[in-house]
Order: sequence, then structure tokens, then C-alpha cells
Amino acid sequence: MAARDLRPETPSPAALPASAKMPLAPLGPRALAALRRTTLLVGGYLGLSILTLAAVVALRDDAAVVNDAVWVRTAIVVASAVVMFVSALRAARGSRPAYRRVRILSGVMLVAIAVIIAIPGAFPGWLKIEQGVCGIALLGVALIVNGRQLRSSFAAG
Repeated sequence: MAARDLRPETPSPAALPASAKMPLAPLGPRALAALRRTTLLVGGYLGLSILTLAAVVALRDDAAVVNDAVWVRTAIVVASAVVMFVSALRAARGSRPAYRRVRILSGVMLVAIAVIIAIPGAFPGWLKIEQGVCGIALLGVALIVNGRQLRSSFAAG
């Protein structure tokens, strides 16, 4: 199956705002395939995060299942997942800053997940399990975006 170029047609540079005039990274078929896998993993992370927030809303009256820490954590996770998903889509079009955001966010969120799982008693077991599943998806993202193929494709040019 041939990889297709995901970058949209771009208007003339004079018609773009100054912030949009950054050159896009040239992406080959292997880089595009890696970015498709990244986008799928981040999309899964976003979907699971939204479902978890919906469960928190539904169970909000049960203090044993949903405490203040759960509210804060799930809101942060959904926000980071949205930013990471939009960034993954933009990186697939060749945006170096978006690629950098995906690299940074995947690493930061992995560390945060490890801390949440390790802290005894602060979070309910069900959230630690959900965060573990998110961590597996983000580990895949981190491995892909920090791999040689994408790092060389997005190297400053």
C-alpha cells in the first residue's frame, strides 16, 4: 500500500500569517507511516481519556470512587490528550513545532503516569489501571516519535 502525502495544499506565503510561514519538514513514506501510528495511538489515548472523564462525571456522587484528585487528574489528561492529538495531526503534515510538542508531552505524561501509579492511596485503583493503559499507548508514542526515522525527518533543515 503506497503512503500518501497528508499535507494539504498551501496558499502563497504572502497570504499566510507570519506564524504559519515556517517551512514544513519533508516527510518520506516511512515517516508518514510512523506518524499515522502515532496519531492512532494518541487518538486512542484521547478516546480513553474522554471516556474516563465521562465516567467521573457519572460517578461524581460516590466519594469513594471519585475524589478531588481524580477530577483534577482526568481534566489534565483530557486537556493534554487534545493538545497532543492536534499536534500529532499537524506533525503528520510536517510541522516541526507540533512534532516537538508530541515528543515533549508524551515524555512528560509518561512520567506523570508513573508517579500516579506509584503514589499509594492518592488515587483509586480503577484510575491507576486506566492510567496504566494510557501509559502503554504513550510509551508507544514516545518510542515512535523519538526513533531515528522521525528525528531525522524533523531535524532542523
